[in-house]
Amino acid sequence: MKDIKYLVLDVDGTLTDGCVYMGENGELCKAFNIKDGYGICHQAIPAGIVPVIITGRTSNIVLNRCKELGINEIHQGISDKLGELNEILAERGESLKDCAYMGDDLNDLHVMKAIKAAGGLIGCPADAAAGVVELADFVSSKDGGRGCVREFIEWILY
Repeated sequence: MKDIKYLVLDVDGTLTDGCVYMGENGELCKAFNIKDGYGICHQAIPAGIVPVIITGRTSNIVLNRCKELGINEIHQGISDKLGELNEILAERGESLKDCAYMGDDLNDLHVMKAIKAAGGLIGCPADAAAGVVELADFVSSKDGGRGCVREFIEWILY
C-alpha cells in the first residue's frame, strides 16, 4: 500500500461521466458508478484513507451520493481547489504529500501539480484532458464515471 491518508476526488468527469442529464422541467441528474462507490466505502475507508470531495459545482445529487457512501468531507462550489485542500489539511496537521488526487480536466491541474510536487499521487480517468494525463502517476483504463476511481483505489492499496 502506498502511504496515502486522503483520497481527494473531483466529481464531474471523475466520479461521473461528465454528462449532465436534464429533464423537461429543468431537473438535473448525474450517473455514478457502483464500482467506484464500492471502492470508496469498502476498500479506501476501511484501509484508513479519508475520501475528500472537492468540486466546482454544487449539487444535492452529489451531497446525497456522498452521504450514502460515508463521505463526510464534501466541499462544493469551490473555485480554488488547492486553497480548500490546504485548509482541510492544515486543520489536521497534514500536508499535500499525504494525498492522492484524481481529476480529469484543466481546472484540476493547479492542485494536481502542487500535490505531485509535494510527493503525493495523481490519478486520472482514461478520457482526461491531455495535460492531466501527462501529469498523472496513474492513468485508469476506464473513463470518468466508469470505474476509474475504483481502479485508482486498488492501485493505491495493492
